[in-house]
Amino acid sequence: METSMGNRTKVTEFILLGLSRDPQMQIFLFLVFLFVYLITLLGNMVIMLVIRADSHLHTPMYFFLSHLSFVDICYSSAVVPKMLVNFLAEHKTISVNGCFAQMFFFFLLAVTEIFILSAMAYDRYAAICDPLHYMKTMSRGICVLLVSGAWAIGFIDAVLNTVLALRLHFCGPNQISHFSCELPPLLHLSCTETLTNQVVLFTSVVIIGSSSFLFTLGSYIHIISTILRIRSAEGRRKAFSTCSSHLIVVGLMYLAAFFQYTKPSSVSSVALEEMVSIQYSILTPMLNPIIYSLKNKEVKTAVGKTLGKFKFLK
Repeated sequence: METSMGNRTKVTEFILLGLSRDPQMQIFLFLVFLFVYLITLLGNMVIMLVIRADSHLHTPMYFFLSHLSFVDICYSSAVVPKMLVNFLAEHKTISVNGCFAQMFFFFLLAVTEIFILSAMAYDRYAAICDPLHYMKTMSRGICVLLVSGAWAIGFIDAVLNTVLALRLHFCGPNQISHFSCELPPLLHLSCTETLTNQVVLFTSVVIIGSSSFLFTLGSYIHIISTILRIRSAEGRRKAFSTCSSHLIVVGLMYLAAFFQYTKPSSVSSVALEEMVSIQYSILTPMLNPIIYSLKNKEVKTAVGKTLGKFKFLK
């Protein structure tokens, strides 16, 4: 919808073109993403409940994992519900305010997630490279500080990019070639200059992404060098098993995010951008609890105990 303001037209809502315009395909996609969303909610809720219920998991590593699961639930919920509604709706619209709200939470949760992943890497570094001082290094206060810092950086980045986006004027067209309100496709619709937005977005992605990535990479270089010096084959296997799940999650997140926000415009493709966006905003939150559960013996044991309690109650 557009309203006239003097000689200028102002867009009041956007049309999300989504993944397909074929009605039958939209029903199929609705069922697929509904299944993915339910698995995401169930998997991450189970992780959070199991960690809370099992006293053996009240350690820094699982403290971070429970917060990661909470972020994944929020992250997926910021995108998928509106996406599901639009699959079935005749008019696939979102208000301008709703669009900016979705974009704000997208920035907040994405940045928070990558810094929680960095905190998890630091935790593994402290546990493997300096085990004698682990409990002091990763005290409850330090863990809370690291998680709070992740949320604070995410909030600052979200406010900065969203406030700058609110200054843009949209006078039409109002069709977004995407299934959600991310900033890059939104900038293409602006009737005003977007150079400032592009510079701030690129700079924030490079600074935030590079700093967290290099911190994580540095932690794992020290971890791997320490593991290779372990004489016991069983010790090496256990250490690698603990870290491998985290490396998989980090790799999925960083590769997709860096490609989406730092690629040159010459390789831009709507279909490719949507696939990458689906990977880091929808599939990664679903895969995280699966990866950590399959690769972590303690989590699998705790899940088995919890399910056993439910069976006993029946």
